[in-house]
Amino acid sequence: MKLAINGGSPVRNKLFPAYSTIGKEEKSAVEKVLDSGKLSQYIGGWGDKFNGGPQVQALESEWSEYFGVKHAIAVNSCTSGLYCAVGAVGIEPGEEVIVSPYTMSASAVAPLIYNAIPVFADVEEEYFCLDPDSVERRITSRTRAIIIVDIFGQPYNVEKINAIAKKYNISVIEDAAQAPGACYKNRYAGTLGDVGVYSLNYHKHIHCGEGGVVVTNDDALAERVRLIRNHAEAVVENKGCADIANMIGYNFRMTEIEAAISRCQLKKLRTLLDKRQENCAYLNEKLAEIPAISVPAVRQNCEHSYYVQPFKFDEAIAGISRDCFVEAVKAELMPTELREDEGVKISCGYVKPLYLLPLFQRKIAYGNKGFPFAELEFSDNISYNKGLCPVAERMYEKELFISELMHSFMSKSDMDDVVKAFMKVWENRTEIKKSMCFFSKSTIQKL
Repeated sequence: MKLAINGGSPVRNKLFPAYSTIGKEEKSAVEKVLDSGKLSQYIGGWGDKFNGGPQVQALESEWSEYFGVKHAIAVNSCTSGLYCAVGAVGIEPGEEVIVSPYTMSASAVAPLIYNAIPVFADVEEEYFCLDPDSVERRITSRTRAIIIVDIFGQPYNVEKINAIAKKYNISVIEDAAQAPGACYKNRYAGTLGDVGVYSLNYHKHIHCGEGGVVVTNDDALAERVRLIRNHAEAVVENKGCADIANMIGYNFRMTEIEAAISRCQLKKLRTLLDKRQENCAYLNEKLAEIPAISVPAVRQNCEHSYYVQPFKFDEAIAGISRDCFVEAVKAELMPTELREDEGVKISCGYVKPLYLLPLFQRKIAYGNKGFPFAELEFSDNISYNKGLCPVAERMYEKELFISELMHSFMSKSDMDDVVKAFMKVWENRTEIKKSMCFFSKSTIQKL
């Protein structure tokens, strides 16, 4: 059977269903807010309206109850939430924050907002979260925090990372953007460190377009997050705050419409997650039959929320590169409704390790003179060179690929087409061996 990438007939010729969680409940909730005429009720000064309107405050209460955490603070994005969290834990200029190289850039850039220095540790072979051993090797007298990422929906190594943080008296900021509903020992991801952050961005499990929520059980941290969210510098005097470090505030406020949508979405999370996990289990079982593919491992005592479904590919077994194998699979399939311009939702490598971005390679952040890197005597000891995190680099270049063709609106028939595409390419991979796709991208670059 001729592969589609070589001119054969594809396995599928219709779009995959959209991941669309917005329904009549959200529409009704938005209409009520519009009818009220109050789209936001924040005041950038200390008083009754400092913490926002009724929808925002109701979302915060419901989020706290759902996730079993004392404080939930709504913000306008997970990125904003990370910035609030870094400021709230008291990061000082020149201090170091250990971050992941294998995540969305905001997780690693957040320390720079406070002129602190991101230090990259490597990721785990099986779970792709920060490797505790690599983390501990990166700790110096200047280390103040770890920004841990529950990547792809997998909770981090709670016992080891938290023990390291306690040993060195540093904070754990948990980026749970991809992991709402994931658990470790029946505790929700996001609540496992000192402060956690969720995303309500449009392609997350649940969303309001753009938004986020910060959670913590620490009263002082919660209050500092609220201040940074809403013009702290204008509030601290009337509120009577003694500690004004990092109290330069922002407008990170969520609107009433976003909060109303988020409240409806939160009620759907468990149902959406159950279906996503069921679909992933099915695809794991089927694709595990391909010798060159390793299905994602789930950490002991953890529940995975599968923001995306990661797989590892063994080029030595396959005899062809991951990149060309995946391109052949994609040629057999179709894009997803509402995201037609993004192509088939399977991709290789996730993100380039973040320290290879120009920001870190040139050590240029604020202005043209390399601030804050150039201002620090020890900055030359901070390496962002290629080879810094070999596991992350190998995952990016050769082994990892991720799929979104397992979301909650995919039927068994849809997923069977995905399986057929993979099997067809595997069984006819000798067609690909005849081309330069026999080599991986990294191999070709060396030729």
